[in-house]
Amino acid sequence: MKIIPALLLALTLPHTAQLSGQEAPAAPATAAASAAAAPFIMEFAADANEPSWIAVNDGVMGGLSTGGPRLDNGLLHFTGTLSLENNGGFSSIRTKSLAQDFSAATHLVLRVKGDGREYQLRLATDARFQGAKVSYRASFATTADTWVNIKIPLASLSPTYRGTTLQGPPLNLSQIEEIGLLIGDKREGDFALAVDWIKTE
Repeated sequence: MKIIPALLLALTLPHTAQLSGQEAPAAPATAAASAAAAPFIMEFAADANEPSWIAVNDGVMGGLSTGGPRLDNGLLHFTGTLSLENNGGFSSIRTKSLAQDFSAATHLVLRVKGDGREYQLRLATDARFQGAKVSYRASFATTADTWVNIKIPLASLSPTYRGTTLQGPPLNLSQIEEIGLLIGDKREGDFALAVDWIKTE
């Protein structure tokens, strides 16, 4: 029995060969795509993979406010005293060495217990204005001594520079380099904010 060359060729092709008119199987997701899709969560569990936090207060401009971060029993505590002396009036904390892609998210959610005062969530990327980082901010209220979930649309964050709102650039969610919290509600006195976790949705 003779086998014609074309049929012989078909019989010797690997089983995974694509036949004419069939769609190729979908390529596996790349590591970058998987990372972008993975939700971000920070739980303050003294994990070596979580970034450390530092304080930046109005002393950089001559102010007298004090404040800073403290990790204790799985909570981030942001406490201090706000002063309006010497044209001051803000205290803030921010992460160090953060590199995250939030492009798959629409919201940032924080579980916090505050003191009834207003705070700001801040994000930063590689965007600069006059050589300094642009901060993308959104304000949120707290309820004294009560745990609440704060859900902030990422699209609502506005670019600012030293308290002044800018026209741009837009927030690049794929290059988040910093998460911060700030109080600057023009009320002197002690403040206290506890954060249980921060995550994307």
